[in-house]
Amino acid sequence: MIDRLERTRQTVGSAGGAVPGGRTGGNGAGAFGAMLQQQLDSRVNFSKHALARAEERGIELTPDLVGRLANSVERAQEKGAKNIVAFDSTQAFIINIPYGRVITTMSQEEMKENIFTNIDGAVLL
Repeated sequence: MIDRLERTRQTVGSAGGAVPGGRTGGNGAGAFGAMLQQQLDSRVNFSKHALARAEERGIELTPDLVGRLANSVERAQEKGAKNIVAFDSTQAFIINIPYGRVITTMSQEEMKENIFTNIDGAVLL
């Protein structure tokens, strides 16, 4: 598995190089490679659902935000939490701690009418 990840890093990380599946990478290959490397290096990752919701809801996943989420995961692990809501005044993230995976995201407007269930911890970002 490690070999496969290394090959993926090498292939995807080279801008303009071949991408698995026969496509050739252009300017987007370098950006995708950087995003993939950030995900591999981070202690937090995003489900497809969470990424789609973030895009729909206009939530920008900046390196600073991902770092704060990773810090939240570490702190919640220390306390033994399994599922948390990490939030600030404008956005919230439901995170499964054992897998370090953001399950979904929501904006400030959506937080007003939601009830968070199956959560055993909360972290302020």
